[in-house]
Amino acid sequence: MERQDIEVFLTLAEELHFARTAEPLRLAPASISQTIKKLERRFGAPLFTRTTRRVSTVSGFQEILAATFLRHTGEPVIE
Repeated sequence: MERQDIEVFLTLAEELHFARTAEPLRLAPASISQTIKKLERRFGAPLFTRTTRRVSTVSGFQEILAATFLRHTGEPVIE
């Protein structure tokens, strides 16, 4: 997983909006969508639920986020 993939993942999780995610990362919303689809294929499960009007995180999202953080930093998430 590349650093940009993680940035897209975390920014979309915060913004819950593809266009608002794309803006600070200087990417097109279509690139955000492609990156998320790539990550979902890699994890083998959806990370977000999408409709034409909204984006939301899926059940178990916090566990996915914590596992991703641990895998890439070697540090557990401290709450």
